[in-house]
Amino acid sequence: MTGFGLASTDHENSKFSVEIKSLNSKFLELNLKLPKAFSEKELLLRNICSKDIERGKVNVSINIERGEESLKGATINAALLSKYYRELEAINVNLGANSNNLLQAVLNLPEVISYAEEVVNEGDWDIVHSTFMAALQNFNQFRVTEGEVLKTDLELRIKNILDLFSQIEVLEPSRIPQIRARLNQFLEDNVGKVNIDQNRLEQELIYYIDKLDITEEKIRLRSHCEYFTQTLKSKDANGKKLGFISQEIGREINTMGAKANDAQIQQLVVGMKEELEKIKEQLLNVL
Repeated sequence: MTGFGLASTDHENSKFSVEIKSLNSKFLELNLKLPKAFSEKELLLRNICSKDIERGKVNVSINIERGEESLKGATINAALLSKYYRELEAINVNLGANSNNLLQAVLNLPEVISYAEEVVNEGDWDIVHSTFMAALQNFNQFRVTEGEVLKTDLELRIKNILDLFSQIEVLEPSRIPQIRARLNQFLEDNVGKVNIDQNRLEQELIYYIDKLDITEEKIRLRSHCEYFTQTLKSKDANGKKLGFISQEIGREINTMGAKANDAQIQQLVVGMKEELEKIKEQLLNVL
């Protein structure tokens, strides 16, 4: 959900500029900074942002730079300044205080210096609004471009998971016979072949091996990966949905690793987990 959009408009002796930046966030957190003269337009701009941006920690900055001939400087109330100065000077004399910084102190007193409020007209707002919409369009285009990059990366991560999964499928058929052989060998070495009740052993092996079966996990994992890819191609904002699907993928991978009882398969499972973590990190940037 990172994004950046900038637009500016030069009109007469003024430059109107709008900058929109965003970082990741689960919700829309909008910080709007605009000239005081347009404060009554804040709600309108917030509504536009909430409809168009959806999520992210968004900072919107609107600035107007006036030419020198358009600037209105500060006004000093000379009569009030003189009155304050004389009164403070008299107090300093009575107290025997230092009067070196007296003028600076007087300048900071209320109403000695006043600043003329900027006067704007509807034409200025029209320019600000059009510049804002241009910045918003650039912002969304930035997100679209970044989204294509993320989509390519996520597709690659899912492909990597499925490639590792294919290697597990190659190893999996020999896993159960190997487990059976290891258990038989263990019992023969520690109990003796003649002391083993083969019927009871077979029943226990069936029960034990059934607990290690990963057929259902394999089916669900492939299904979740396919669903993830389909959802990724949707034009809707599916960031949260993709997050939920990735959680389901993680469950199947974890269960497969817990049941594997095979060093090679568990190494492949670790690789799948690494790819899934990269997916989860990238999903923070998806709406």
